[in-house]
Amino acid sequence: MSATDPTMVPLGGGYSGETFLAEMAGERTVVRIYAENRRGSNAAEVDAAVLRLVHGLLPVPDVLEVRRGDGASGAPGLLVTSFLPGTPLDRLLPSAPDGLRRSIGERLGGLLARLAQMPMPRPGVFDDVDLHIGPLPPGLSGLPEWVELHRDRGAFADWSQQDLAALGRVAADAQVLLDRLDRTCLVHSDFNPKNLLVDPDTGEVTGLVDWEFAHAGMPVTDLGNLLRFERDPDFADAVLGVYTDQVPDATAETLDQARSADLFALVDLAARRDHNPVARRAHDLLLAIARTGDLHTPPPGGSQ
Repeated sequence: MSATDPTMVPLGGGYSGETFLAEMAGERTVVRIYAENRRGSNAAEVDAAVLRLVHGLLPVPDVLEVRRGDGASGAPGLLVTSFLPGTPLDRLLPSAPDGLRRSIGERLGGLLARLAQMPMPRPGVFDDVDLHIGPLPPGLSGLPEWVELHRDRGAFADWSQQDLAALGRVAADAQVLLDRLDRTCLVHSDFNPKNLLVDPDTGEVTGLVDWEFAHAGMPVTDLGNLLRFERDPDFADAVLGVYTDQVPDATAETLDQARSADLFALVDLAARRDHNPVARRAHDLLLAIARTGDLHTPPPGGSQ
């Protein structure tokens, strides 16, 4: 099986161009080709291990086949999973009526709460198929260090010294909030509408896909990711309300902490402003946050 097989059709939603719809024994399947991946040659195996870990607890596909990448021959890793029903949330949410938005938000709040209560012994990345936890990449131990690491990279070269200094102050204040978090859990780390499948009639969440960035980290990371651009009260308040009701250690600071945690992703995306539309929106949002000093600054242009 290869990306040039005529029975394989590229799936939309992401920017990697590595995911395809195919058929296996008459059934629709999803094939992920790991041509380039930050996890290395065992990326497909690690992703499969994460899917097996959460299977039955979260709406994830079945793992059907896994092939390890071969550095010697250049053959990429491969992961074949079952095809999940549902409509991608990024297509459904913008035109969904208020009642459906609230229903979806409540269900996602419950899903986020479940993820936030899957404990991990320490923060870090998954190194192997047994999900041993290795250290976080350089700079990810704190927001001020992360900002400093990126200040000369990519789009930040266009920022004024005043804006960079303002971002540093936001990062320092946000780190104070994050330092109050005292436990670690499983984090999807790309929990956004393009990776969520939903029944358009009931609002049931039928799939959470694309686990390549999964790691052990902060309980609020996925909440901040989901609400990065989505600020409509019918949706956002429903998400936060269920989450805070179901997560025992959630506090009045939970949303502040979630937006603080999302600064890690915003900084990384902002540096790559011209790579894709999401990175550009993240850059514009981060610049607005830096200039206002307010983590809750609405994204320029409104919600998605």
